[in-house]
This record gives sequence, structure tokens and C-alpha cells, in this order.
Amino acid sequence: MIDELDYLPLPCDGASALFQVISQRYLKSSTILATNVGIADWATAFGDATVVAAMLDRLMRHATVVAIDGPSYRLRPHQSTSDKLRKLVNSHAG
Repeated sequence: MIDELDYLPLPCDGASALFQVISQRYLKSSTILATNVGIADWATAFGDATVVAAMLDRLMRHATVVAIDGPSYRLRPHQSTSDKLRKLVNSHAG
């Protein structure tokens, strides 16, 4: 599992290093990637269109792509706290 793939910029050779990981795991083990970058934008995000094309070729051959659109799961506790505080403030204001 590689989470937040786009969180920090990859160094110049980062796309090549990631390709090596994907290539070595290809047809041997499952790989899960989580990223906020759409597949169409990977060449721009990772800086090397040739390496990205080869990596996507391996990833997509037997892939299931799950696109999740909605509020962040990690922000749920914060949202719950914010909602409680908002209700508390509104109950005292009225």
C-alpha cells in the first residue's frame, strides 16, 4: 500500500524509483495506491511521461480503479467536533 502518493513532490528520479517498485511487484503481488491525482494527470504530477506510461501499463493491466469523491475520511472527527461546537454556540445565541 502506497498512500498519499502525491502528498510531497517526487525528486527528479522519484518516478523512476516508483516504476522500479511497481515493476518488481508486477504479476507477483498486489499493490494499492492512494492518490489525489487523477490518472490523466500523472505525467504532469510525476514529471516523466515515458516512465509514467510504463508504470500505468503495469498497474492498469489487472487493476480495479476505485474513485472516491466526497469529504475526507480523516477529517470526520474534526467535522463532528465542529458540528457540536456550532450547535453549542447557536443554542447559547438564541
